[in-house]
This record gives sequence, C-alpha cells and structure tokens, in this order.
Amino acid sequence: MNRAELTRWIREQYGVEPEYPWPETPRHGVFRHPGNRKWFAIIMDIPRDRLEPGSTGRIDVVNLKGDPMLIGALLGLPGIYPAYHMNKTHWISVALDGRVDEEQLKGLLAMSRDLSGGGRGRRDPKNGETGRG
Repeated sequence: MNRAELTRWIREQYGVEPEYPWPETPRHGVFRHPGNRKWFAIIMDIPRDRLEPGSTGRIDVVNLKGDPMLIGALLGLPGIYPAYHMNKTHWISVALDGRVDEEQLKGLLAMSRDLSGGGRGRRDPKNGETGRG
C-alpha cells in the first residue's frame, strides 16, 4: 500500500482527512480522531537513511501507535522500524513501499486508532457504535 492508497483507505474507513500542520514539511500529514483530536497516524516522507543507515533517497512512511508488548516482535519484520521522530516505546514507522502486507498495515492502523484513544464511550460518527473507536 502506498501513501495515496493509505490516505484513501483512511478517508473511506474512518472518514478522516489528513491535516498538514507544518509548512516546512508540507508532505507530513496527521490523521486525528474527530472527537479528541489525538493523532492516530502520521504520514511522512523522510530520508531513507534515518531508518536504513547507508541508504540514499527518501521513503514514505506512516507512524502508528503500537502496543509496547508487540512492538519488539514487529520490529523484526521487513518494513517496520522504530518510530522516526516519535517515542520509540509506543510508536513504529511502517514503510509504504509494499514490504508490509496491506492487511497487516490495516490491522496496525486499527490498533493505533484504538490505542490513541478514539473517545471511550463516545459515538463513532461513521457507524454510530460506542466504544473506544
């Protein structure tokens, strides 16, 4: 899944558009919960060598919140790294270059959305259900 596909999927699944809060990095988009405004995903293009020392060029990644109990195992998988520019205990960076299976990426995104506090007890505007969202 690439950047455009992930953005489209988040829009369709969660009804959320990216915000671009940093003029100096116009391709860094933040996805927030509508109710509490907490981030659940950040799409960025970063220097590849920040994740893969010695590499050149840039890479699109998405930072996702993860369960600290699972992050260690996730970091052993291709395309999943300690978070770029975030707390590495609670966040991971996922390469958007096809190395991570689409269904796995969607599952990681759902986990991030849940862990980032989708508004316990509030109604989800997309499907009307209550819960952590």
